[in-house]
Amino acid sequence: MGTCASATEALAQPHLEEIDVVLLDYDLGPEQGTLFLDRARSCGFSGHILLVTAGMSDAVMLRALESGSSGVFLKHSPPSRLMEAIRKVVAGEVWLDPAVTRSIIAAATGNAAAPRRAQDLTQREQAVLKGVFEGLTNKEIGARLVISESSVKAVLQQLFEKTGVRTRSQLVRIALEKHSDDWLANPT
Repeated sequence: MGTCASATEALAQPHLEEIDVVLLDYDLGPEQGTLFLDRARSCGFSGHILLVTAGMSDAVMLRALESGSSGVFLKHSPPSRLMEAIRKVVAGEVWLDPAVTRSIIAAATGNAAAPRRAQDLTQREQAVLKGVFEGLTNKEIGARLVISESSVKAVLQQLFEKTGVRTRSQLVRIALEKHSDDWLANPT
């Protein structure tokens, strides 16, 4: 077991071929985790690679799977799900986080632009979205709503799932472009 700060550092590990599973962060600062995936496979690495991400495009996820990744795990998922993902990957199965399965299938079949069904927001989701619009941090939103910062993060993940986006700026864009009349009318 060990950790590396970059794909380049990981590829330089002296006993790389002995590693069974790599939890590979997609966002490694100046490098992307797919760099490790591409180079490790070309060097003959035969272990399992589970990409861990807060979000990446459907096309990148699909390419990573085609390049030999054993799956994609979303960082906001619970630790118990990570354990399940690791066990499945070690057993030779492919792990796709349930939240990304639909979008990966759409990307693979050429229907990536298929719109998601609009869903109503709860009062809590509207309140968090209002805080995002005001430029507040998760901590500031939590203080305003008298909830924990982790609760704000969980609500944001629900909003991301409902809208099919992966970042706050994408969430704002979708809300403004497609849902301003219903989502932004009366946030509490």
